[in-house]
Amino acid sequence: MHQQALDQTAALSTAAPAIPLSTLHKLASGLYGIDGEVTVLAGERDQNCRIDGQDGLRHVLKISNPSEEPTVVDFQIAALEHIAVVAPELPIPRVVRTLGGRTSERVRLDDGNVCTVRMLTYLDGVQIKETIRTAGQRRAMGSGLAKLNLALRDFSHPGAHHDLLWNVSTAHRLAARMEGLIDPGRRLLAQRFMTRFEQDVLPLLPQVRTQVIHNDYHLYNVLVAPQEQERITGIIDFGDMLHAPLVGEVGTAAAFHMTGNTDPFEGPAQFVGAYHALLPLTDPEQEIVTDLMATRHLITALISEWRAVRYPHNRAYIMRHNPAAWEALGQLADLSRQDARDRLLSEIRNRRIP
Repeated sequence: MHQQALDQTAALSTAAPAIPLSTLHKLASGLYGIDGEVTVLAGERDQNCRIDGQDGLRHVLKISNPSEEPTVVDFQIAALEHIAVVAPELPIPRVVRTLGGRTSERVRLDDGNVCTVRMLTYLDGVQIKETIRTAGQRRAMGSGLAKLNLALRDFSHPGAHHDLLWNVSTAHRLAARMEGLIDPGRRLLAQRFMTRFEQDVLPLLPQVRTQVIHNDYHLYNVLVAPQEQERITGIIDFGDMLHAPLVGEVGTAAAFHMTGNTDPFEGPAQFVGAYHALLPLTDPEQEIVTDLMATRHLITALISEWRAVRYPHNRAYIMRHNPAAWEALGQLADLSRQDARDRLLSEIRNRRIP
């Protein structure tokens, strides 16, 4: 069953397109009438590039993985257009239409594969990973994600229910990947958190809210102003969106704030506290949010190690979160579930005290 689930998630089992720059230039010019310098951007499943137009404007051209279903790309496009209407103040990319007025085009590549091509506006700013993190910045990220989730609360689309391994609520499907961990200590650590997920999280998932979520709101995908690094100027990379438990969004995002402080819970607590102030977590969600934060680190470790072997040419990008994931799992292993939950929710619970 686990192997079948892995096989069905073809977007992680198919290499990203590798279209020459000259062809990317022709696609931008022919489909969008935009002529400019092409710069390759990093990506896990899709091929992305920045087009610096002769008019000074920048855009992002995205070539979807050949295995990505067109309905999933349509879902991502529709979500961006929905947010632009209901929350125009949110700094997200805008969809650019082709010369023919379409939001995307299907293109056959030289190797015979058919991919979906789309273009978005390029957002300026500094990736938060390049900044010195502060409490104010973490709280800005928390409230920013809450606003994004509120904007997506009433959005639905047929492509939203697609299968994606980067979904913390289905982490048990990755159990078979633990067999590939060479280090016995890491294998035992992974098994410990997989067991915790299966025993303590899965039974509570039917009690929590579900909706469309970003699912990848981390330090690489949030931009801030160069001179005001607590002011968010961009939320990017909506490629992991899906319909899933809302608390999984919070746990996933909080996981990336464990590094950078002597106390690994200081940053996540500030982030979750700010999120909760705008979009309160229910009691069942508070019960498992810390477990899901750990689960995000678990699936990061398992998926990255699997894909790094499969695609060694893209190893640096695939493994960028791997060391921090193992470090966080080690830190979390030293605490009971109750202690870890109390520390993550400290700002929420302190706020309740008169």
